[in-house]
Amino acid sequence: MIDGITWPVIPPPKSAGLLAIQYQFDQSQRMPPAELERRQFEQADVLLRHSIATVPRYREKYRSFTVPDKLDMHAWRSLPMLERSEVQEHFEQMKSTAVPLSHGNPRVYGSSGSTGMPLKVLGTDTTHFFWLSLSLRDHVWQRRDLTKKLAAIRSKVADGASPGWGEWSDSIVSGPSCALNIGADVDRQLDWLIAEDPEYLLTHPSNLHALVSRAAERGLRPAKLRETRTFGEMLQPDLRELVSNTWGAKLTDNYSAEETGYIALQCPENEHYHIQSENLLVEILNPRGEPCQPGETGEVVVTTLHNFAMPLIRYRILDHAEVGDPCACGRTLPVLRRILGRQRNMIAMPDGTRHWPSFPGSGWTDIAPILQFQLIQHDTQNIEIKLVCRYPLNEQQEAGIRAMLAERFGYPFDFRFNYQDRIGPGPNGKFEDFISLAYDQRGRNANR
Repeated sequence: MIDGITWPVIPPPKSAGLLAIQYQFDQSQRMPPAELERRQFEQADVLLRHSIATVPRYREKYRSFTVPDKLDMHAWRSLPMLERSEVQEHFEQMKSTAVPLSHGNPRVYGSSGSTGMPLKVLGTDTTHFFWLSLSLRDHVWQRRDLTKKLAAIRSKVADGASPGWGEWSDSIVSGPSCALNIGADVDRQLDWLIAEDPEYLLTHPSNLHALVSRAAERGLRPAKLRETRTFGEMLQPDLRELVSNTWGAKLTDNYSAEETGYIALQCPENEHYHIQSENLLVEILNPRGEPCQPGETGEVVVTTLHNFAMPLIRYRILDHAEVGDPCACGRTLPVLRRILGRQRNMIAMPDGTRHWPSFPGSGWTDIAPILQFQLIQHDTQNIEIKLVCRYPLNEQQEAGIRAMLAERFGYPFDFRFNYQDRIGPGPNGKFEDFISLAYDQRGRNANR
């Protein structure tokens, strides 16, 4: 702010930029769909021409493609998709040789990947600005009181406290925040959360489930907590109800990736998600490469519209999502009804079919006092059940879990129990409650 000016406030340049783009977001989120798509392809056209001219990998990849005078979805879908392995193996060839100076300094984003495939992507200050802007949009949508306290339990953070909520808080006033690394055990996390007593909590869905379940056992509740915010994992269907019934707080989820930023934010009036079309061009495609209709599930393909340092064009992020109907809230941003996760999170059935399994936490705790579980499918007949519980289950309880899972999966797999002291997150700090090893990288059953 300018010294001596207390009202009306004149924001510094960074704050002014964040506030100005919020104004534009408020206009674009209600644009007619055709106009929104037209604006996207105007930006995609600039990005594509830049990529062909300055990115060696795209120059080779698109050598037979001529950019039409007016880029549209039909021409766009004739472009080959970008595989994760290409980004890994051709990092130097994926970099632009002429990033516009106005885009600012380079920034490197890394993802260890839940599939054990580490990834490094180059961005700029501009791509980071969009990340911050969409983070602020989420707060605006959900009408959070930024003057209150935020607690975060996540990976890639050191334990400690901060006077603000995040990187944009040096430009926009916010309350204090505190952080705890997710490596702490659940009881320590819960004790820390009770002591910090925040209004808002940010963590992964699986970690939140463990926290709420343990809190119920110990009869504890964070007194001031208004909202829990989750990210980074597939949200199990019963977690919202569990958080509401146990803590009296709402749950808000979002869908993001290290290499792309925010992909979709939860609607402030519904439980589904709105794609962030101002920053990304997102396609949900069926196995034939055609766009999915509402109610259909397909592969998520993402284009980063503002990354001129290392453009990701038609990038197969390896996630799947279900397309939703237009939203009654009035926002015209496309809707995702559910985020379903990676191919490795699909169960492989003996008949060659695959689907995403669903097993709400209450299905387990109704049978036995289970603190944490993880299922590993080794092949199309055998599934390992990893359990953390107070004591090994008796034969009747194990039989109950076998029956519950066989009913949900629609097949009597050979279930083997493996009792653990703790089930930690994967190398990316995320936890997967179901992992199938019974497929290859093309999504086919590996042992058919």
